Amino acid sequence: MQTVTVDLPGKRYDVLIEQGLLAAIGDLVAQQWSPRKVALVSDDNVAPLYQQQVEQSLVAAGFDVYRYVFPAGEASKSLSVLGDLARQMAAAAFNRDDGVIALGGGVTGDLAGFLAATYMRGISLIQVPTSLLAQVDSSVGGKTAVDLDTIKNIIGAFYEPDLVVIDPDTLQTLEPRDLVEGYGEIVKTAALKGGDFWQLIESIDSPAAIMVHSPELSARSIQYKADVVMADETESGQRQLLNFGHTIGHAVEALAAGDLRHGEAISIGMVALSQRFEAAGLSEAGVTQAITDRLTAVGLPTTSALLESDQVLAKVKNDKKNRHGHLNLVYLKAVGNPAIQSVPTAEIANFLQLK
Repeated sequence: MQTVTVDLPGKRYDVLIEQGLLAAIGDLVAQQWSPRKVALVSDDNVAPLYQQQVEQSLVAAGFDVYRYVFPAGEASKSLSVLGDLARQMAAAAFNRDDGVIALGGGVTGDLAGFLAATYMRGISLIQVPTSLLAQVDSSVGGKTAVDLDTIKNIIGAFYEPDLVVIDPDTLQTLEPRDLVEGYGEIVKTAALKGGDFWQLIESIDSPAAIMVHSPELSARSIQYKADVVMADETESGQRQLLNFGHTIGHAVEALAAGDLRHGEAISIGMVALSQRFEAAGLSEAGVTQAITDRLTAVGLPTTSALLESDQVLAKVKNDKKNRHGHLNLVYLKAVGNPAIQSVPTAEIANFLQLK
């Protein structure tokens, strides 16, 4: 079993990675928590696959399990769904000594994580991500949030889990598109890290190769993110590097209205941003092509007609990372050498060549 430890000033927890861990979830949780009520939260795609198995394991370990299911999709990352879940927990008399387990992909992790962060001002949380995107990115680092209309993750909290359990076997039930989506975040992280990690993804040229290397891809991605988060938990400095591709990517994702997955939008955002910085002479020649090659090798999109929309600029300007009239844009001087460029919001249209 591979273990990545996240050691923060106010919190220390492990990320466990091994095939077959889901079958042992009850014992793993019992090593962290005393017997208590557990809200087991999943969407209606994941629940039929794993909720019963996880419930049985938890019950055998002495936990009182309440299963909660919400409709799959980004639209469920909302205050209304959050309220529904909180009402159900209140009706079941959950208190501060109880806990939430997020079993599912990124939407589940964000929603159930924010539920744990806010219910009675915070109860215990464990993340059990079942998608590649969640396993390599969103389940680690404590970011929890819901959307407001089309503004992603605008209402949220930093709330670290007590444990993250990653079983790569859950990837076998993903549709190819959903598997590949998560690889967009892996390319992002490998481009930031460079070195051996970048060399590893240079050898990956198909969804099948992603599956073969998924434990190592998860471990390397999580270790990089853990190192960054331990240096900057609340995104005041170095953690902003993890936003590479996200400013434009989030804008395109919002305009796509569900037609693009998150990882697909981030892939488009990375390429679009890299093109701008390379054209400006701030990135070395060939960076954009190197990233494009790794994305197209597994079938991820690298451009979109939505980039030509008049609404992209408005979305970019409204990005939650807009601070004091400036946007901090993450780019690569070279693979493995990230940097941050602060651009006044008033100049962002010219800088990014947006309408």
